[in-house]
Amino acid sequence: MDGTLCMLGIPDRYEPEAMALLLGYKRLSASGSAGRTRTREMLEFAAGHGITADVERVPAREVGRALEGLSRNDVRWRFVLDLADLSWPARVRRRFAA
Repeated sequence: MDGTLCMLGIPDRYEPEAMALLLGYKRLSASGSAGRTRTREMLEFAAGHGITADVERVPAREVGRALEGLSRNDVRWRFVLDLADLSWPARVRRRFAA
């Protein structure tokens, strides 16, 4: 198997297995932050090529459950916090109305 693992952000620690990188054609790359322009380009590329992410949408009222899972390192997908179940002041709702 060949490919590239690109890590965005700065993890506390990451220790890849050297032999796993040596066998086949594998690359490891990283970026602390891609910036808005590069992030937009990446999202457009992904959309154009049918590349998607596995996510778990978590209602805001269940954020505690999500944080507990993170603290136990018991997470399979990226969490997306869904704020739709929150009550927002009218001035905020007007600002973000479609």
